[in-house]
Amino acid sequence: MGSKSDNGGNWPPDGGSPDGLPDFPEEWGLIVIPDDLSELSDEVEAVQAELHRSPERTRWQSFTERPGMRALRRAGAACLRAPVLIISMAVLVTVASLFASAWPGPSRSPATQRTATTTDDRGDTLPALELMGVDGTTVPLRAQLPAVVLLTDGCDCAGLVTDTSAAAPPGIAVVTVVAGAAAGQTGAAPPTNAAPPAQAKPVRALRDPTGELRAGLDLGTPDGTAAVLLVNRGGEIVRKIARTFSVEDFRPDLARL
Repeated sequence: MGSKSDNGGNWPPDGGSPDGLPDFPEEWGLIVIPDDLSELSDEVEAVQAELHRSPERTRWQSFTERPGMRALRRAGAACLRAPVLIISMAVLVTVASLFASAWPGPSRSPATQRTATTTDDRGDTLPALELMGVDGTTVPLRAQLPAVVLLTDGCDCAGLVTDTSAAAPPGIAVVTVVAGAAAGQTGAAPPTNAAPPAQAKPVRALRDPTGELRAGLDLGTPDGTAAVLLVNRGGEIVRKIARTFSVEDFRPDLARL
């Protein structure tokens, strides 16, 4: 487009383009612009068809476009959904558990720990053994119930025996048992005819020749400490302590007899 020049809009007499525009390239040849543009419709359709022409399909593309392969692809996509869902749920559960474990909860009071090796053996019964007294007579162990039975093999437990005798409630017998040697030779318990301290009860000293009491109740081998059995009137062991030096380890349980 351009404005009319002095020669009426015609080409310049020297052959140049009007308004100083450059000429078309020579390789384009002769360019004819028709008065009716509909004459170019065939060429437009040819150009559009060439632009929209799809590339040739390879054998693999043709194979994958078959109906069977399309159905297989859909089935594979459906099979992948279940594992993805399971993995997503696992991740959510893991994150939720981490938040739950990190969330501060109510404070818990620490459990009371006992220094003695102890178990609550309600349900176990005292064996019906016949032990030997200091005078050599046979004494049924269950005839002394309710009682605190102290097994004092190899233990210098005179103080523990005295404290237990003083702490035992009325009607609760205190019995010492030594395996093998006579009870009067160990020094673990005062003789039965000795005068007890104030507020203390007489202590019945017995001997277990075979050591069956300690072995039958799994009290372990003697190690210089005393084993304690708290037995009620029915012969039920309320508490069993395998190793102790002090009456304070079982003083609260004496009332349970």
